[in-house]
Amino acid sequence: MPKELSPGRPNTRRYTPEEKAQAVRLVRQLRKELGTDHGTVQRVAEQLGYGTESVRSWVKRADIDDGVEPGVTTVDAERMRQLEQENRELRRANEILRRASAFFAAELDRPSR
Repeated sequence: MPKELSPGRPNTRRYTPEEKAQAVRLVRQLRKELGTDHGTVQRVAEQLGYGTESVRSWVKRADIDDGVEPGVTTVDAERMRQLEQENRELRRANEILRRASAFFAAELDRPSR
């Protein structure tokens, strides 16, 4: 028996890249046909059985990635995330080296027995 979602609990369905691309393509096609953005996302989301906000976010991300809207592209955001991770790792390594250096400097200053 399938587990039913409780009211107010968001659906955590995962969509494939193909499903997302199809939804974006349909929204863009509908926009072109109607000549307006009004209601296109909701209409496509209902037709496909997807969440409206999910489709809206996919279209927004695609518009940014395609240069239609200003913003940080997916590629740039991923590269920034990687660089920030590398930066954290390098800071950690530097701190370890700094402490090791201080430890060995103190050992050298200590009088020998």
